[in-house]
Amino acid sequence: MGDKIFRLYDTMSKQVKPLETREPGHLRFYACGPTVYSYAHIGNFRSFLTADLIVRTAKALDWKVTFVNNITDVGHLTGDDVADSEGEDKLEKALRSKEGESFNNVWELAEHYTAAFEQDWQRLNLQEPNVRPKATQHVRQQILAAEDLIEKGFAYETPTGVYYSVESFPKYGKLSGNTQENLRQAVREVVVDDNKRAQADFALWKKDDHHLMQWYSPFGWGFPGWHIECSVMAREYLGDTIDLHSGGEDNMFPHHECEIAQSEALTGKPFCNHWVHTRFLQVNGEKMSKSLGNFYTVRDLIAKGADPLAIRYALISGIYGKPLNFTDQGLRDAQANIERYRKADELVANVTKEGEDKLGATLEELYDQALDALANDLNTPVALAKALEGARLILREGEDLTIPSAASGKRFLDRINDLLGIVRSSYEMAEAPKPAAPQVDPQLIESKIAERAEAKKSKDFARADAIRTELDALGIELRDTPTGTEWVAKSSI
Repeated sequence: MGDKIFRLYDTMSKQVKPLETREPGHLRFYACGPTVYSYAHIGNFRSFLTADLIVRTAKALDWKVTFVNNITDVGHLTGDDVADSEGEDKLEKALRSKEGESFNNVWELAEHYTAAFEQDWQRLNLQEPNVRPKATQHVRQQILAAEDLIEKGFAYETPTGVYYSVESFPKYGKLSGNTQENLRQAVREVVVDDNKRAQADFALWKKDDHHLMQWYSPFGWGFPGWHIECSVMAREYLGDTIDLHSGGEDNMFPHHECEIAQSEALTGKPFCNHWVHTRFLQVNGEKMSKSLGNFYTVRDLIAKGADPLAIRYALISGIYGKPLNFTDQGLRDAQANIERYRKADELVANVTKEGEDKLGATLEELYDQALDALANDLNTPVALAKALEGARLILREGEDLTIPSAASGKRFLDRINDLLGIVRSSYEMAEAPKPAAPQVDPQLIESKIAERAEAKKSKDFARADAIRTELDALGIELRDTPTGTEWVAKSSI
C-alpha cells in the first residue's frame, strides 16, 4: 500500500493536502485528550474517533505510527473560550458537585474519570495510543519550559503567575485567525488582570497556594496552565516538530494557537506540519446540552441498550470536517449494519463446502476502494458503503459459500475491522446490556411478519409499509435479510 497518498484537510493552510512526515513512513501524531472531571460525552468521542481512523488508515498504508493522546488532569479552567482562561479549575469545581461527593479528594476524582475514559475508549474499540501521558506527571517539564520562555523573552512573571507575551510572537493567530489586532479589539474594554502587560497574554503558571492540586516552583506554589501541558508532552514524546495534531474544533482557539506560540518560541522550529479538527456533534437536530435532555455519554447509551460498536458506527458515519447529526434512527441503522457484519463473520467461520473462490477478487477491490476513501480525507461514508457491500456479498452467498470463498471473506472482514473497527471488538469487554424486552407477544410479531410477506408477495406495498409502521410504534424494528425478515427490540436515545 506504499504507493497510496494519504490526504487530509489541514486547518492551517485551509486545503486538503498530502500528509507528509519528517521521517518517511513514520507518523508522529498528537491528539488532544480529555479533561477528566466527568465522563467524556459522545461529542468528545467523535473527535477521538477521527484520530483513531487516522491511525488505522496510516497503519493500513504500512506506516509506522507513534500516537500520543494525553490526559488533562489539572489546569483546565472553566472559562476556556479565551486564551487566558478565567474561572476555576474544572476538577476542583467537579469535586464540589453532587457527583463529586463520592470522592475523598480531587486526585481520586481524576483517577476515577481517567479509568472511566479508558474503559469507554475500549468499548468503542479505539486502538490504544503508544503513550497516554498525564499533565500531573509532567509538571517539572512545564516549570522548566516556563523558565526557558522567561529567559528567551517570551514570558514574564507577575504577582499572580507567569504569562506568555502574545506580542512577543508576531505569528500568533496564524491557525485560528485570532490575530493580535483582533484580540486587542476584543479585550480593550475588559480588564481581566491588571498585572498582565496585555490582556491577551495567557498563563503558563498560576500562583495559588490554595489550589487543591499544587506544586512548588521557582515562582512559588501553584499549578500549570492548560496550554503549556500539551506543548511539553508533545515535545517529550514526539520531538520538536510533530507531523500531525488533532482535536475538536473548539481546541483550535485558544488551546492550539497557544501551543504553537509556546512550542515555536521554545524550539525556534515549526511545531506541527498538519492540523486536523473535528466539527461539533448534534443530537436529533439540536446542539447537545444537558438543558435540552440530549446530552449523552457512551455509558448513558450503553445503559439504554445501545451496542458499543453501533455507537462507534454512528459516530463515524459522517465526514469529520462537517457537523454530524446523531439520531435515534441513525443509531438503529448502525445497529442493523453491525449485526450484518457479525452474521457474515459467523458465516465464514463455519464452512465445509468445497469449490472455487467466487468472492476473492471482488472483496479485494472493495477493500481497496474503502482504503482509498479513507486515504482521501477520511471519507467514511464511502468507506462504510464499500465495506457493507462486501459484507452483503458474503451474506448473499449464504449456504453456497465454499471454503476458498469463506477464506476470502474472512480476510476481507479482518482487514475491514483493522481499518474501521466495526466487525468485532479488539478488547475483552463485559457484554453490553440488551434493550428491555418489548411488551408485545412474539407470536403476534411473527404473524404480522407473515402478513407483511404476503402483502409484499401480492404487491400490496402500502399494506406492507403499514405493518412495518405499526410494529415500529410498538418498539419493534423489522430487518429484511437475505434469509428472511427478522425483528429486534429498538434501543433509543
